[in-house]
Amino acid sequence: MPDLDVMIGGRGFQVSCQPGEEHFLRSAAALLDAEATPLIAQMGRLPDAKMLLMAGLMLADKTAAVEDELRSLRARVGELEARPVATRDVAVIPPQVSETLAEIAARAEAMAARVEEQIKA
Repeated sequence: MPDLDVMIGGRGFQVSCQPGEEHFLRSAAALLDAEATPLIAQMGRLPDAKMLLMAGLMLADKTAAVEDELRSLRARVGELEARPVATRDVAVIPPQVSETLAEIAARAEAMAARVEEQIKA
C-alpha cells in the first residue's frame, strides 16, 4: 500500500492509499488544501484537527451546493425531455410543380440535343 506525503494548510501529512489511487488522493488533498490555506491566512495557527475539520466542513458545504444544483438541473432536463416535441408543418410540393420541372428538364434536353446536332453539322 503506497504512502504519500501531502501538504494541507502548509503542513505535511503521510497518507496511505490503494495502489493506483495515488492520483485521486493527491487531487483530494489539493481540494482540502485549497480550503485550509485561506483558513490559516485568516485565523493564524490552528491545531491540525481543527484546521482539517473546518476545511472539510467548507468543502462539504461546497459539495452540498453543487449536488443541489445538479438535482435542480436534472429536474429541469427531465421537464424538457417530457415536453412534447413541437411538430412543424412540412411544405408539400404540389404535383404540378413536379410535372412542370419534368417538362422544363425535357425541353432543356431537347435544346441540348439540337445544339449538338448543329455543332456536328
